[in-house]
Amino acid sequence: MTKILFICHGNICRSPMAEFVMKDLEAKAGKRGAFEIASAAVSREEIGNPVYPPAQRELAAHGIGCQGHRARQVTEEDFRRYDRIYYMDASNGRYLSRMLPRDDEKIRPMLPRDVADPWYTGDFSKTWDDLVEGLSLIHISQPTR
Repeated sequence: MTKILFICHGNICRSPMAEFVMKDLEAKAGKRGAFEIASAAVSREEIGNPVYPPAQRELAAHGIGCQGHRARQVTEEDFRRYDRIYYMDASNGRYLSRMLPRDDEKIRPMLPRDVADPWYTGDFSKTWDDLVEGLSLIHISQPTR
């Protein structure tokens, strides 16, 4: 089983969207149980909060639910637990470099560019497109252990 953690600033938009879309892709591909998938934040600002309502609506528009999610901050235990940690933008990467041990094989950007941040743009469909692009690459090429 490959363990994947998605990271964004607050864990209420991009990273939980990635988490739930990846879980949906896994189920649709008949690979349920091949991955352990979760998400977390670099900040403490949103701890305990659910997925941001517009992000919930974007997921729901694609038939994906996100019930039960509560934002949490990434920990060093996550570094030990997860095989891959994908962050959404360069700022998240800088935070992670101060919070976790350096490991460019384990901790990497979701895309070669920043995933669009809908908190600032309000464009959740662009974020969806970016996430689907990145997740399709991860889902297809991610080795299992």
